[in-house]
Amino acid sequence: MTHSDPDQDTWLRFISGDPDAFSDLYDEYADVLNAFGMRYSADRDMVKDCIHDLFIDLHGYRKNLAQDANVKFYLLKSLRRKLHLARRKSSMLRFDRWDTEDSLAINTFSFSIEDEMIISEKERETLQHLAAEINLLPDRQREILYLRFHQDLDYDEIAAIMQISVPTCRTFVYRALKQLRGKLEFGAILLIMCC
Repeated sequence: MTHSDPDQDTWLRFISGDPDAFSDLYDEYADVLNAFGMRYSADRDMVKDCIHDLFIDLHGYRKNLAQDANVKFYLLKSLRRKLHLARRKSSMLRFDRWDTEDSLAINTFSFSIEDEMIISEKERETLQHLAAEINLLPDRQREILYLRFHQDLDYDEIAAIMQISVPTCRTFVYRALKQLRGKLEFGAILLIMCC
């Protein structure tokens, strides 16, 4: 007996032109995409615009989309690309500062209010220390840890999003965890994987 994936079912209905599936897809992923986008930009309006542009594009190109897509991965990758383009376009329009950096850096790491509310004072201190140490990591290592442990993407998906090889992706994770392990208790490292 095979179990069907509700996201895949919604995706297939959406590609077929079901307007309810389009709404379901938006309802299911709008908050996930917003949280993801806010990791890359503090400009809430730009993130919302990029999400809306993404869904407009999806609707327009739905007949050409792959049926066997990993929905979450596809949406995250597409949003990251839209954010990158929006940031580049925005920097080109500002005359006071030209942004020559071609990569999209992830914002400072922090745990959510919900995470902090359900833990003890000692665990809260550990989380704060962990967040501080994560923020000392290079941007790409921080981004990979976020995608791997918070968005639960596999190495192939992360490599595709970040446009790097899978071995490079694994190396970044290994180095980041090794650096964190050298500065923190083992329990704090496990918190990365749980939160």
